[in-house]
Amino acid sequence: ITNIDDRNGMVMLQNTKAKVVTYSLRSMADMRCRIVESHFDGTLLNLDGVEVWTRLIGEFNAYNLLAIYSTLISLGFEKGDVLTKLSEVTAVSGRFEYIKSNSGIVAVVDYAHTPDALVNVIETIKKIKGDDQRLITVVGAGGNRDKTKRPVMAKVSAEMSDMVILTSDNPRFEEPEDILNDMKAGVDITLTRKVITIVDRKEAIRTACLMAKKGDIVLVAGKGHENYQEIKGVKHHFDDKELVSEIFNTL
Repeated sequence: ITNIDDRNGMVMLQNTKAKVVTYSLRSMADMRCRIVESHFDGTLLNLDGVEVWTRLIGEFNAYNLLAIYSTLISLGFEKGDVLTKLSEVTAVSGRFEYIKSNSGIVAVVDYAHTPDALVNVIETIKKIKGDDQRLITVVGAGGNRDKTKRPVMAKVSAEMSDMVILTSDNPRFEEPEDILNDMKAGVDITLTRKVITIVDRKEAIRTACLMAKKGDIVLVAGKGHENYQEIKGVKHHFDDKELVSEIFNTL
């Protein structure tokens, strides 16, 4: 069972003697899916000719659901039963979790902690949001980990967002300021006007929420499901989603 929209999917078929089942969002395939509508609270899919509402968001999740569907149908499960179960699937904690304030601000909490993951989540948001909705991204980078991704994370955020707040992630045994300096080095001089630095992650998230106007989107990236922040070997309680909810309740 292979995704033929992925060039590697076709490579995998070259020498196989097994029965092949293909799936696709873009091409002719045995199993097909099309995104009909995308919203922050879910996606309407046309899956193998039937419209299905899912609480999962983004093209990557459409591919995941289509892969599951293709597998279960190939194993002989009834189409109706499979579609019903797929419509009940909920998101993994910390992966594109959606929160909306009473004032109409949307927050997305996501584990994206690599440049590729960050690009994917921002692209997903931009496909859903309107032209008049700003994207404010809060992002950091972990300490005592791959330093080469730090400037790239900041570069991607600055190029793809309307406003960026660089902040601490899990600094571990490094100084947060040193990590942020590494990140800022990746921001083009023409984009520095829309990038600010707030070392304290709590204050960074609070500032982003206060800056946002009705309809704007605040992306809090990097920690997702984690409920701690690691500083100098100590894990302190810290939950991005919990914090956003608390802030939204005061707006």
